[in-house]
Amino acid sequence: MKLISVNVGLPRDVIWKGRTVTTAIFKEPVEGRVGLSIINLEGDRQADLEVHGGKDKAVYAYTVEHYDYWRRELPGVALPWGSFGENLTVEGLLEDETNIGDRFRIGSAEFLVTQPRLPCYKLAVKFNRDDIIKRFLDSGRTGFYFAVTQEGHVGAGDHIEILERQATRVTVSDIVRLYLKGDEDREGLQKAASVAALPDNWKAYFVRLLESASAKR
Repeated sequence: MKLISVNVGLPRDVIWKGRTVTTAIFKEPVEGRVGLSIINLEGDRQADLEVHGGKDKAVYAYTVEHYDYWRRELPGVALPWGSFGENLTVEGLLEDETNIGDRFRIGSAEFLVTQPRLPCYKLAVKFNRDDIIKRFLDSGRTGFYFAVTQEGHVGAGDHIEILERQATRVTVSDIVRLYLKGDEDREGLQKAASVAALPDNWKAYFVRLLESASAKR
C-alpha cells in the first residue's frame, strides 16, 4: 500500500445552473512534502465548514484502483489524480477491506478511518452532470475520511503502514450499505453504532433507524 498523490485546493466560485457556487472540490496534485494538521492539509481548505472539514473529515482518501472503473464509466472525461475531490490518492485501501477505526501511518503522520464519503451536489458541479451523485454512491466506490491523530508530513510515494486493525470489523462498505438499506439489518446497525471511531452523527442516524424499525414491528 502506498500514497500515489497528494492533492489540495482552495475554495473557488463556479457557475452551476445559473447561480454562483463556492466549492473546494477542485483538487490538484502537488509535489514534495505536505504538512498535515489536525483539521487540514497545507494549502487545502473546505468551502462549507458545516458539512465538510473538521477533525473527523480532515483528510479525504480515494483509492487509485477505482480510476479504471470511472474511466470506463465516463469515457472521454479527463481524470487526473484528485478528480473526485480527494486529498490523498492511495493504493490498496479498498472500502470493503478497510474498517472504521483502522489506524495507519503515512510519512510522519498518523490517521484514523472515521467514515465514508457521501457525495453532495458539489460532485455534480465538478463533473457538470447530475447523474454522477447516484452513480457514485451506487458504485460503492465512495472513498473515506481520515482523522489526523498525529500531525506530520506526507508525500507521493510514501508507504502506508497499518498500525491497528479495528477489532469490530465494520468496514467502510458496511456503513454505506447500512446507510442505503439499514432498516433491513438490525444486527448490522447495532454493531455499527457501537464503533467508537464512528462520528456521533452517524451513530445517531443508525439509532434512529433502529428505533424506526422497532416501531414497525
